[in-house]
Amino acid sequence: MKKRLALILVAVMAFSVFAAGCGARGESGGSSDEGKATYTIRMAYDVAESHASHTAAVEVFQKMVEEGSNGDIKVELYPNSQLGSVPENIESMRTGGLEMCWASDAAIAGFVPEWNLVGLPFLFTSIDAAHEALDGDFGAELDKKLEEQCGIIDLANADVGFRNITNSKKTITSVADLKGIKIRTMTNTIHIEYFKALGAIPTPMAFSELFTALQQGTVDAQENPTAMIWNNRLYEAQKYMTISEHVWSSAPITIAKDFYESLPEEYQTLIADAAKATMDRQRELITQQNTDFAKNIAEAGVEVVELTPEAKNEFQQIALDTVYKTAAEEYGQELIDLALAHNK
Repeated sequence: MKKRLALILVAVMAFSVFAAGCGARGESGGSSDEGKATYTIRMAYDVAESHASHTAAVEVFQKMVEEGSNGDIKVELYPNSQLGSVPENIESMRTGGLEMCWASDAAIAGFVPEWNLVGLPFLFTSIDAAHEALDGDFGAELDKKLEEQCGIIDLANADVGFRNITNSKKTITSVADLKGIKIRTMTNTIHIEYFKALGAIPTPMAFSELFTALQQGTVDAQENPTAMIWNNRLYEAQKYMTISEHVWSSAPITIAKDFYESLPEEYQTLIADAAKATMDRQRELITQQNTDFAKNIAEAGVEVVELTPEAKNEFQQIALDTVYKTAAEEYGQELIDLALAHNK
């Protein structure tokens, strides 16, 4: 009798181990009650909840992926640099510590230098030209380098928009007005060289540090698209704004390649489609925000002026005389021409 009981106990224990193994966590991070693999995607970014990117992430990406996978994929959104700065997010993706990041061209350029070209001053003359280039051959070349060098896939290139200058010192209507102004820039070598050529004192720093730096006077000025200036309340620490539109900035929706390729093919397609749909919605929202929020900033008491065509030509000529030559030497004229060809 005792022998039979012992055999029964052994059998029960063996079955328990087998059952536990069937429900064990795998690459996906878990399993559902039915034994199907489940996945969690953390998407990190630096913009506020009021920004178009967050709105599109909630309305389109999160909804489309979770519903399209019948709940087998959970999408967690982390705005406001909750998981660190964008460069830190990119590094986490490279090392397997994060699934997705809504990045910026400048942050990616810290890992893949050719991405600095997106930030060439006056590279694009219109929103349509920027879209055609980044959705087409120019973007494809950059995406290939990102995947090869970092193991990160660019699913879609959303917009940040044309960048404008704000400062706490004086009205800026010409290149001469920038002389001696301490301006925060992104960690883009082209931007740094360009603002030096304009006579300013560029100070690269993470976006998450910018508002405090403006408040404390560490820097006098900054340059960002209008929606970023409004949504992140940067205007509260500034007195003047110049609509300069000197640089176009993109917001690539990126995913870690190892994670992406570990997913079933149907989920890879779902995520890629969701990213494209999110990009379309975000572009629509951000274009409207960049137009509307300039009025809001003016109503908040900031003096808002626009560069005249003559002044803009002066800014552009300095770029052609300096950073365009540097960029051609470092990254090749062919890649620059690929982008310029989309201007009508």
